[in-house]
Amino acid sequence: MSDHPTDLMIFGAGFGTRMAPLTDAMPKPLIPVSGRPLVDHALALAREASLRCHVNAHYRAAQLAAHLPVDVECHVEAPDILDTGGGLKAALPAMEGRAVMTLNSDALWAGPNPLSLLQSAWDARDMQALLLLVPVSQTVGYQRAGNFSMDAKGRLGRDPEGYVFTGAQIIDRQVILEHPETVFSMNAVWDGLIEAGTCYGTVYPGRWADVGTPGAIPLAEAMLRDV
Repeated sequence: MSDHPTDLMIFGAGFGTRMAPLTDAMPKPLIPVSGRPLVDHALALAREASLRCHVNAHYRAAQLAAHLPVDVECHVEAPDILDTGGGLKAALPAMEGRAVMTLNSDALWAGPNPLSLLQSAWDARDMQALLLLVPVSQTVGYQRAGNFSMDAKGRLGRDPEGYVFTGAQIIDRQVILEHPETVFSMNAVWDGLIEAGTCYGTVYPGRWADVGTPGAIPLAEAMLRDV
């Protein structure tokens, strides 16, 4: 089994409540930004990084599934939504490799390909998770607290005044499969890895937009125009 990730899960199953009323008629991954749906921005990054793509879906799943290219596997969560960790766990039988990648569908980037950057920083000898982080000063449309501190070796701790998690990561499949729950957040996995000293971070050198509300869309579009 390869240590180098070959498969990417794009998280697309959420209800997108912060994006209402736009999500009254469509799932958040289909909301257009700069002329194309959010999920298409994510798929373009994945193809550039030569990754095989998977997308999970729950809210208005049929719309999202119908939009996706035929070579992208759509994992529909029904009847219940499984959260990020549970969604990844359910899709893992269709994914290859010791480690897999995940990406939030509502993130946009101005700078190098974030997935390629993670691939180059991944070291399976020490890491069970590698999270891509950004300083608050490099965020666009982000209005919440930070997430993580990082020591000199790149190991992560929790810190609301620290770096922001961008929604992109590499994670060892085994730690997901061994989690006892069916419905769970990735945070439940990260907390155990932080305690074990095997959760690492690397910093994105460009700008990152959190497209989580309607007001963030013009901000993200302005960021992309400046690239």
